[in-house]
Amino acid sequence: MTIAPRDLLRRMFDAAVAAAQPARCVPVNLPPPPKGRLVVIGAGKASGAMAKAVEDHWPGALSGRVVTRYGYRVPCERIEVVEAAHPVPDAAGLEAARRIQALVQGLTADDLVLCLISGGGSSLLPLPLDGISLEDKQAVNRALLKSGATISEMNCVRRHLSAIKGGRLAAACHPARVLTLLISDVPGDNPMDIASGPTVGDPTTCEDALAIIRRYGIEVPAVVRAVLESGRGESVKPDDPRLAGCETRLIATPQMALEAAAAVAAAEGVTPYILGDAIEGEAREVGKVMAGLTLQVARRGQPVAAPCVLLSGGETTVTVRGQGRGGRNVEFLLSLAVALNGEPGVHAVAGDTDGVDGLEEIAGAFLAPDTLERAWTAGMRPKDRLADNDGHGFFEALGDSLVTGPTLTNVNDFRAILVTGS
Repeated sequence: MTIAPRDLLRRMFDAAVAAAQPARCVPVNLPPPPKGRLVVIGAGKASGAMAKAVEDHWPGALSGRVVTRYGYRVPCERIEVVEAAHPVPDAAGLEAARRIQALVQGLTADDLVLCLISGGGSSLLPLPLDGISLEDKQAVNRALLKSGATISEMNCVRRHLSAIKGGRLAAACHPARVLTLLISDVPGDNPMDIASGPTVGDPTTCEDALAIIRRYGIEVPAVVRAVLESGRGESVKPDDPRLAGCETRLIATPQMALEAAAAVAAAEGVTPYILGDAIEGEAREVGKVMAGLTLQVARRGQPVAAPCVLLSGGETTVTVRGQGRGGRNVEFLLSLAVALNGEPGVHAVAGDTDGVDGLEEIAGAFLAPDTLERAWTAGMRPKDRLADNDGHGFFEALGDSLVTGPTLTNVNDFRAILVTGS
């Protein structure tokens, strides 16, 4: 190959992010103007940029309010864009959720609510049921993030503690019509799991949420357990008549991002091989499996010959047991590095398309054949760093972090393993 591997990997990552940019995918999905008012609401890391795309292309009057992550605000003239905390909610998110729900009160059947939802919306709309405090929600969120639960499981619990998720926001809009535009950050693209489905009916139950808490041994405040055990946290079900006028559209997904990256690779004569857009599991275990596949490609040319790139998306998890800072993409990459053990001709990138891996303002990192050698020279023990969940510290020390800043979108994790054959 004549192309620098890291440069190609970065261009593939950038193409994946670009494919999910609201300016590209929102305008073509805007509805015709309603007879009555257009009210824009939303939540998520992309919601500010989505709101700007609506303003730029909407022909008539509109008003609205959306909430996004700190640092992700995009200036709008007619839609208020407020910022709040992610992944652990804060008081600003609580106030934003209250104001968004208040905005849709008293609408008519002639009105249209355009709801802009993307990943991160769950934490950004932390409006708890009566009797549950913000502090209770924060405690549950922290415990879920450390538990190893899947995103679907975490969102099931969240829906049953919320006064706005699990279809409740759509129910509050009734009798207005609701069109929800979704940028998916979840494996399988299930609308009820994107931001915990504030405008989508929820077939899961309080008992399902309790089972998840028991499965992972999660300690929750007594009031939270009482709400679930009593059934008071039951969500709005798919057959609820208040949801009859609701429509959802997936406008950007992990698969679209992978296909955009694949096109970049193909243009450079590198065969793209998409392994899946919904890969889940413990990040370090996924890293081991991917290493096995990579070695089969590098040494035997199966199932695809080099030069090629193995692409995958989804959302892995990290059960934090060490003192490190977590981060599922860097944990995956460090596990991959240990398992590959310096295999020649193998380079990789793993990053979150929202620019934030775990709690860090770092998207992910890069891997090269000499990664372990450089680490040993620097006095680091890669296996010890992996055991301590310290992927961020490991790759930062090597100068291999992937830093993008706010990307203003989110289609979950992006992984690319490049096998050069030389």
